Amino acid sequence: MEKPTITQAMINAYDEYTHLTLDRRNFMDKLTKLAGSATAAAAIAPLLAANKAAAEMVAGNDDRLIAKDITYPGSGGDMKGYLVQPKDASGKLGAVIVIHENRGLNPHIRDVARRMALEGFVALAPDFLSPQGGTPENEDQARDMFGKLDAATVVANGEATVLYLSKLDATNGNVGAIGFCWGGGAVNNLATKSPELKAGVAYYGAQPQASAVPGIKAALLLHYAGLDDRINAGIDAYKKALEENGKKFQIYVYDGVNHAFNNDTSAARYDKAAADLAWSRTVEFLKQNLA
Repeated sequence: MEKPTITQAMINAYDEYTHLTLDRRNFMDKLTKLAGSATAAAAIAPLLAANKAAAEMVAGNDDRLIAKDITYPGSGGDMKGYLVQPKDASGKLGAVIVIHENRGLNPHIRDVARRMALEGFVALAPDFLSPQGGTPENEDQARDMFGKLDAATVVANGEATVLYLSKLDATNGNVGAIGFCWGGGAVNNLATKSPELKAGVAYYGAQPQASAVPGIKAALLLHYAGLDDRINAGIDAYKKALEENGKKFQIYVYDGVNHAFNNDTSAARYDKAAADLAWSRTVEFLKQNLA
C-alpha cells in the first residue's frame, strides 16, 4: 500500500485535538475531509499519533542500567516514578527529572529516561498524574485527567521531586529537569518557583507569565519547532523577560519541523536531524550545569 500523504493541515488538526478543543470524533471528521475519505483518514491517524510499539531506543532490560519503578514523597501524597541510573557509575552524578507530555508516564518517556541515564545522569521520570491514581492505559483518558490537574500542585510535586533527587546517595545534589510539550511548560513553571533547580530544558513548552520570570534561578535551554505557531507565539515575550531580568538562557528554533519533533514514536512529526541536534545540545548543557 502506498504511504499516505500527510499535510501540514493534518498535523495542525492533530495538534488541535491533542492540546486544544477537538475531541476524537471531531478530529476524525476533520481528518476525513482533509484526507478525502474515511479510509485514508484511518491510515493517516496512527502516523500522527505516538506508537507505543516503537517506544524503545534503549531496552528496558539494558544491562548497563539499573531501572525501577518507585514511589516517593510528593507535596501532598505519594508520587509514582521511574528511576534509572548507570550501573557502573564512578562517583556521584547529576540528576535529571524527565517530565512527560500530556499523555503521562508512557513507554516513550521511560525510554527517554533510560537515554538520559546512559548519558551519565541519575534520571527520574515522575508520573504527574499520581494524585489521580497514575497514568491510565487509554491516552484520551489521560488527556482528560490533565485538564483536572492543579498548576500549583504540579509545581509543588516538581519541587518535591527536586528535593528527593538532591538527597539520593547516587547524586551529587545538583538537579535539572527536561520536559516535552506539557512537560516543557512544567519545566518553565518549575524554574520560576524552585531556587534549587540548577538547569531546565524545555522542548516546545508553554512559557510562564513574564511576571514570574524574576523567580528563575536555573539556567535554561529552550527548544522550539519552527512550524509550531501555537507555542512560538510566546517566545518573544519570554525572551524579553529573561533578558530584562538577567537570566542565563539559550533559545533554539528548529526550522521546518513540527511540535513534538523529538518524539520518535510519532512518524509524521518526528524529525531525526532536529531531534539529534537538540539532544546533543541538551546533554552538553546538562553536563555543564549539573557537574
